[in-house]
Amino acid sequence: MMLHNAEDLTRALGERLVDKGWMFSCAESCTGGLLAAAMTETPGSSQWFDRGFVTYSNAAKRELLDVHADTLERFGAVSEETAMEMAAGVLARAPESDLAVSTTGIAGPDGATPGKPVGMVCFGFASRAGMGVVTRAETRVFPGDRQAVRAAAVAYALSMALEFNPAD
Repeated sequence: MMLHNAEDLTRALGERLVDKGWMFSCAESCTGGLLAAAMTETPGSSQWFDRGFVTYSNAAKRELLDVHADTLERFGAVSEETAMEMAAGVLARAPESDLAVSTTGIAGPDGATPGKPVGMVCFGFASRAGMGVVTRAETRVFPGDRQAVRAAAVAYALSMALEFNPAD
C-alpha cells in the first residue's frame, strides 16, 4: 500500500501502534510541532500519541532531551548524532512511549553552511528493545521553500516511523 499524504501516513502509523500496544512521542526542531500536530489531527490519536517536544534551540535540546553539549559542538544541531540523541532523549523523558522520532534541519531560506544545505533534515528514530533503546538516523535533503521542506520532513518522518523495526 503506497501512502502519499500525512493524513494517510498518520492513520496507518496509528493503526500499527495500536496493534503493537505502543505509544509514540516526538522531538522537533525544524518542523516546529508540525509532526505532533499531524498526529493529533487524527481522531483517536490519544490511544497512541503520548507527547511532543519542540526543542528549537540548542539549550532546549540539552535541557529537555539531554542532548550532550559535546555532540552539539562537534557535529552541530543539524546532524544524525544530534537527531539520535534527541530521539533517545524523548524515550528517557516519556516512559510510556515505545517509539520516538526526532527532526532537526535547515528549512531555509537561509541557515545553510558548508556541507549542510537548505532543505537538509536529519531524522532520529528510537524504540525500546528489551532492556535498552535502539536508535537509527537518516538524513535527507528536500527541495522547495521553507513550507515545502517542513511538510516533506513530516511526511518522511511518518513514513519511516511506519517502517521502523527495532529488530533491523
